[in-house]
Amino acid sequence: MIIPHAKPGTATENLTGEWKAYMPLVDGDKCIKCGICQNFCPEGIMGVVKKIPEIDYDYCKGCSICANECPVKCIKMERVDDA
Repeated sequence: MIIPHAKPGTATENLTGEWKAYMPLVDGDKCIKCGICQNFCPEGIMGVVKKIPEIDYDYCKGCSICANECPVKCIKMERVDDA
């Protein structure tokens, strides 16, 4: 079994998108545009486009911090196989 790893640094220096098990999906209708998800993302890969969070899935590790911190729970973690 091969266990993937990334070198030290932020996700924007290390492509991690291929080895995540879960990915965040944002419900734009439910989002209150507070920016908390962007502030808590440890890798800084969440941006706000037209006031809706946008995720760079090439660098997202699927850690679920954004979903856990969202006050209205508009971010759901979905298995990569199911998304």
